[in-house]
Amino acid sequence: MSRPTLAHERRLQRQGYALIAGIDEAGRGAWAGPVVAAAVVFPLQNHSLTKTLGGVNDSKQLTPRRREALIPVIRAASVAVGIGLATPTEIDTLNILAATRLAMQRAVAMLHPQPEALLIDAVNLSSLLSLPQRSMNYGDCISLTIAAASILAKVTRDRIMRDLDARHPGYGFARHKGYGTAAHTAALNQLGVSEAHRKSYAPIRVLLSQ
Repeated sequence: MSRPTLAHERRLQRQGYALIAGIDEAGRGAWAGPVVAAAVVFPLQNHSLTKTLGGVNDSKQLTPRRREALIPVIRAASVAVGIGLATPTEIDTLNILAATRLAMQRAVAMLHPQPEALLIDAVNLSSLLSLPQRSMNYGDCISLTIAAASILAKVTRDRIMRDLDARHPGYGFARHKGYGTAAHTAALNQLGVSEAHRKSYAPIRVLLSQ
């Protein structure tokens, strides 16, 4: 299986961009909780960067324990890290794609220093950010910087869902992270809809209409 590389980052670097942010999100398909975006910038002048980040891959290819272990590695190797989210209310108000873009814009706003170019997983941010950018399908499998962002977003969101599990016991948020599992459906049928749920999503909307 091929692993993400810095090929796209190096291409932008040769064009004169030094600070390149990789951006990804977690939680678009979930029925509950926020959508979380992460942005990360690595020092491309560090020629041992690929070796340092050797364990970094698309977050979906890694175990929860491995993702957690990589967080301090990514943060230590980075120039800047930013996290942004959009709440269930914002998702319901805007729609999930617009809310995802908003979360990504917020993540980029948290970067210090600010990036000069963006590599984004599957989302176009040109309507919100005027920076040079490239959106790539399966970017977390292609770009090492996007893959690192995917890990940051996933771990951050999983932690949020564990907190929501404590605040809304019985739904199993710590286990299924708000996704549409059979256990989540059963809990919804028993407990009803919580404030953590996305009320514009079809399964939740149907429950509310009954």
